[in-house]
Amino acid sequence: MTSIADRLAGPTVPEAPALAPAAPAATAVPAISFPPAGERELRLDLFRGLALWLIFIDHLPPNLLTWFTIRNYGFSDATEIFIFISGYTAAFVYGRAMQDSGFVVATARILRRVWQIYVAHVFLFTIFLAEISYVATSFENPLYTEEMGIMDFLKQPDVTIVQALILRFRPVNMDVLPLYIVLMLFLPLILWLMRWKPDLTLGLSAVIYAVTWEFDLYLSAYPNGFWAFNPLAWQLLFVFGAWCALGGARRMTRILNSPVTLWISAAYLSAAFLVTLTWYIPQLGHLLPRRLEQWMYPIDKTDLDVLRFAHFLALAALTVHYLPRDWPGLKSRWLKPLIVCGQHSLEIFCLGVFLAFAGHFILAEVSGGAAMHALISLSGILIMWGVASLISWYKNVADKSAPRKAALANADLAGGG
Repeated sequence: MTSIADRLAGPTVPEAPALAPAAPAATAVPAISFPPAGERELRLDLFRGLALWLIFIDHLPPNLLTWFTIRNYGFSDATEIFIFISGYTAAFVYGRAMQDSGFVVATARILRRVWQIYVAHVFLFTIFLAEISYVATSFENPLYTEEMGIMDFLKQPDVTIVQALILRFRPVNMDVLPLYIVLMLFLPLILWLMRWKPDLTLGLSAVIYAVTWEFDLYLSAYPNGFWAFNPLAWQLLFVFGAWCALGGARRMTRILNSPVTLWISAAYLSAAFLVTLTWYIPQLGHLLPRRLEQWMYPIDKTDLDVLRFAHFLALAALTVHYLPRDWPGLKSRWLKPLIVCGQHSLEIFCLGVFLAFAGHFILAEVSGGAAMHALISLSGILIMWGVASLISWYKNVADKSAPRKAALANADLAGGG
């Protein structure tokens, strides 16, 4: 709805929350600590998988399932979940590698992972471009190329390809992976600083965030404009996830379990929900004081508005408290589809982008009501689940004869990369 877009400035992408593990308070907790080697945090997989489903649904034209996505009930969405989990899992895996093997080896492993993500992004860009061009040409409808943001590619393909390779040109719905690539490039420095002063590192990240807002710093995009997700701002959530993984969440256990924290979180989420109601029910708009509206809007997504960040923190605090890591439901077969998708997030994210445009095309060409919308959404989710299950089968069964990689070097161990 245009009223939502006016208030929540920025692209409607989401990305999840993989939440820091709650642990009993200890009298003496080291600044940097790791969970037991080889232990998998299923909550990370669960919420990353949930984020992937939400991204797919939010990229489709509005339908009944859209009302089940979190962006309709508060300030944050799946993007915050995705970036937090990315920082958490990256620190979980490569922080231990840096501790055991040293800075050089850990950096080499991180750069290898960055290369894998970059190759996935280029592959996604190429196939996505071909998909849009084929549909636009076959159905003689150039509006698809304009709507998906590839008109400049058709006009100047040589220049646009170069700009795409340096991450400055991206079609619609392809902004998350470039952000992740940039953040991962700085992970060695982040981990090196956190090894000595984790709290100071988080403080420096907050300073960069504040300076970005104060001086309006951003990265430019091609052919004009700026990055949909400003890495200089979103790094705060990524670093916060890394800080939680390296002992920060463990040291915050007493605060997270405090009734005061829970009440504040619940009150903030309730207030955010009441604000979102005014986006859908204009008659309630007069209930918001004018000064509050002037201070609050626009709730900027590009630069990770502080209201969005606080909304995610409130969601995370309540989730950690009411969903412990040993919750039996994590082994339930009903949550298995979400978990298996979260365990192969890179592949399923790319697949979701393809499926979202295919669904958009079908709904545009074939008139259908709520039933057709629901069928497209559920079909896409089932395809994502099926592909994730196939990948799991291949890794767990068909690839058993291959030498097993060291668990500490495998990003899949902590929920994927």
